Amino acid sequence: MKSPFEIKKEICEVGHKLYALGFVAANDGNISVKINDHEYYCTPTGVSKGSLTPDMIIKVDENGKKLEGKLNPSSEIKMHMRVYRDRPDVNAVVHAHPPIATAFTVADIPLDQYILPEAVLTIGEVPTCDYGTPSTMEIPDSLAPYIQNHDAFLLRNHGALTVGCNLTKAQFVMEEVEFNARICKYAMELGAVHEIPTEQLKKLMDLRKKMNLPGRHPGIEIEEEVNGAEKDELVSEITRKVLSALGK
Repeated sequence: MKSPFEIKKEICEVGHKLYALGFVAANDGNISVKINDHEYYCTPTGVSKGSLTPDMIIKVDENGKKLEGKLNPSSEIKMHMRVYRDRPDVNAVVHAHPPIATAFTVADIPLDQYILPEAVLTIGEVPTCDYGTPSTMEIPDSLAPYIQNHDAFLLRNHGALTVGCNLTKAQFVMEEVEFNARICKYAMELGAVHEIPTEQLKKLMDLRKKMNLPGRHPGIEIEEEVNGAEKDELVSEITRKVLSALGK
């Protein structure tokens, strides 16, 4: 079992990585780790994730009330607590503003195309939650329709939230979301997005089951009735929408 200092140090290291990757700016974002059913470590409000030190990490209870620490918890701890309440399997939550994935929500374009095997295996479709005012219960409530079946969520006009059985997993899911969004954006700019064929998606889902990967995954609803021509037309429609938004 990790010591309190080791957990706090790991939170700081993840915060530093998020900042270095450009997933957060200024004091944006927040991170939390479950200690037990009633205690959690989390990042403080008003501090850059790139400047975190272990002594800044706060302990809170299941209601987000501070138990230990000099600083105050983020007002967005509410969405972390909602996840922990509804998902007992989750031990860590990361909220950041990965630029490209966030841009998809701003452009009202879903990140739901299956283009990378790794993304299919680890995150599947990433739902976009309704917009909510930060620090209110609107954002936790917006997670409700998706929280049981996903480990990654886009928050409309507000970034992304990822969860995991440990902090490393939650961080990697966040990186996977942004990487998938970047590849999708590049493909759209090049003129087309070709998804992995249906028969290969089925093989990937079988592989996921065999690998017994941790976390929740919605599976893939493969529309057998959509033939190749109709699928290509759907892809073209999405691509045209993106190119139009880019002014091309």
